[in-house]
Amino acid sequence: MELSAEELRVLGCLIEKQATTPDQYPLSTNALVNACNQKSNREPVADYSERTVMDATLLVRQKGFARMNSGGRTDKHRHILDDALGLDRDQLALLAVMMLRGPQSAGELKTRTERYPTSQGTGFESSDDVEAVLAQLAEGVDPFATKIGRASGQSQDRWAHLLGDVVPDVHDLHDARPGRVARPADLGPSLAQRVANLEARLAVLESELGVSVEPSSSEGVGHPTSGPGSSGEYVG
Repeated sequence: MELSAEELRVLGCLIEKQATTPDQYPLSTNALVNACNQKSNREPVADYSERTVMDATLLVRQKGFARMNSGGRTDKHRHILDDALGLDRDQLALLAVMMLRGPQSAGELKTRTERYPTSQGTGFESSDDVEAVLAQLAEGVDPFATKIGRASGQSQDRWAHLLGDVVPDVHDLHDARPGRVARPADLGPSLAQRVANLEARLAVLESELGVSVEPSSSEGVGHPTSGPGSSGEYVG
């Protein structure tokens, strides 16, 4: 799985807000943008535009990890990552904090998941309990997390999620300084990201309009074909 930094931030925020402020969940577009750019509990701190956040949200919807409720006065966004990947509450809590704050020790994860619903009620009783869940996430052919060791001066091993397009190196963690602003918002999306965004937008529009574009067998030019229309409360 190779989610971009923006996609990870969107998913992490949706999971966090569902856990910590359930009365305000699902999130409006404005609330989601604010959550992505939140100054606390984020590493790195970001300054994403609304367009950047919405493009990332569209991509995670296209990948089957989120849904949008467009039936009310404003669009509302929610994740379905637990259903999509078969995660329980304990695993979801740890992945969310790693998505939002990068590699961490079991002790740090225990402290930072204190407000998350878990099988023990809220949070984890001990670092050993956290380690046990992390070990589950590290199992299988396609693990969701891995232990990356410890850098010089660190007393505990760090754990990192494997949902992104880059696996963190523990020796590079000294560069993750608090308050550092994410650069993607300043540099803008790459050409590959723009193409992926456009393809995702086209796929969603085709689904909503009930049409599809298929290449011609001889000329390679697409032509619209009718298909079953989509209906229902959630779009994505």
